[in-house]
Amino acid sequence: MIQFFKDFLHQEVPKAGKEIPLYYKRALTISEFMLMAYLVVCFFAFPLFHAGWHRAPLFCAIFCGAALWLTGHAGIRANMLAFFLLCVGWVWWNVYGFGWSSGTQHLLTLMLVLVFFNVYEKPWVKIGWFAGVLAFRVGLFAWSQSNPGVYELNAGAGTAYQSINTVGFFLILAVLCVIFSNGVQDTERQLRLRNQALYKEAGTDALTGLPNRRDMIETIDRFRQEHPGQIFSVAIADIDFFKKVNDTYGHNCGDYTLVKLTELFVKHAAGRYRVCRWGGEEFCFFIPGRNLDEAGTLMNDLCFAVERMKLEYEGKPFAITITIGVEECDFASPLEALLDAADAKLYIGKESGRNKVIV
Repeated sequence: MIQFFKDFLHQEVPKAGKEIPLYYKRALTISEFMLMAYLVVCFFAFPLFHAGWHRAPLFCAIFCGAALWLTGHAGIRANMLAFFLLCVGWVWWNVYGFGWSSGTQHLLTLMLVLVFFNVYEKPWVKIGWFAGVLAFRVGLFAWSQSNPGVYELNAGAGTAYQSINTVGFFLILAVLCVIFSNGVQDTERQLRLRNQALYKEAGTDALTGLPNRRDMIETIDRFRQEHPGQIFSVAIADIDFFKKVNDTYGHNCGDYTLVKLTELFVKHAAGRYRVCRWGGEEFCFFIPGRNLDEAGTLMNDLCFAVERMKLEYEGKPFAITITIGVEECDFASPLEALLDAADAKLYIGKESGRNKVIV
């Protein structure tokens, strides 16, 4: 609990500008419009309560209209101040005129809702507003105990008026809660979608669109945790004489080669394995559910497919081959050791002629 309040007091807030955020502007506009409608109802309902005509609700309704105009011409603080002055003035006049039982003091709650959902106010400012509203409400209650209302309402009129105040308050409160909850949920939804996009981008190779090394390691680790007793194999592949491709045809041709090779890998995988760009011209394969011999057979088939692949860049045909090292999970070695073993076999293949699979 203490840590929660410490975090609240030390949270950073963005700088408030003149432009009001859309959801907050909507909350202010709708609540002020509903408050103005409620004040107009009060103005015309007063004679029915045998209390005579009173200009106070009409003046407050006009002030509320001015506050509505202000939502499009001022910043958050000016709009909030206008709303607060309206609520405080209306509550004070009702307690002065009809006593504490009028029920208008509930409108002070709307002020706190607007304050605490304002992300542009610093925590100590919110606490200050809370303390001010609380002090006003307690002080007004204490004052009302020794100062009865100026205007007397009979039991039926008092009940009717308190009902109007209660319905008006809860309708405005409900609208504010809906707007703010939707605003918060939409912000969180957009943030989550953005975070997911960033996470995917961080785990994706920009050139080929394949997962990168980090994503592949996470995939294999997650598989080992979820299927601790299931066999799998890993393989590391490297393009033979890739430097020669770059030197002969240029680096753009090298990129073209990597992209075309990726297309072949994805087509050949057909859900049987996952492939990532390990770095440079190296690729890593995760082959779940297959032992060393089965994975070796699959990688041999891939090696032949690469050899038969037809490539042409700027009208110049050329061919490439790959060398692959394969290692099987032994349920004891860490993932790094399995990958190192596959990489060691890859270099054995490189030293023994290339264009082959070493298991």
